[in-house]
Amino acid sequence: MPRYMSLVRIDESTAPAEGPSPELMQRMGELLEEITKAGVMLDTAGLTPSAQGTRVHWDGAKISVTDGPFTESKEVIGGYAIMQCKDKAEALEWASRFLKVHGEEWQVTCEVREITEG
Repeated sequence: MPRYMSLVRIDESTAPAEGPSPELMQRMGELLEEITKAGVMLDTAGLTPSAQGTRVHWDGAKISVTDGPFTESKEVIGGYAIMQCKDKAEALEWASRFLKVHGEEWQVTCEVREITEG
């Protein structure tokens, strides 16, 4: 069965400063429990803010290292999920349900991509 990675993208400048509400965390926990019991969820986690990240870049000749925050980035990857689904349609359905639990105060995008083997 194919595996899919869902990259959760958020705009850190518009996300609630206090982070996820207890109600959001409860709804998220319930959905993650459902996805896990369905045998779909393989791994998931949130990521620390981009201000705590570091980018390593190769330009063909040298490596450069830049510590966050990254002023040129508006949208950042805030988390990920790796799911095993029968097809892309199922992966997109789970991603849509994940987005809906966030409520109106969040602007969240999931990029869903199949993981290639080997």
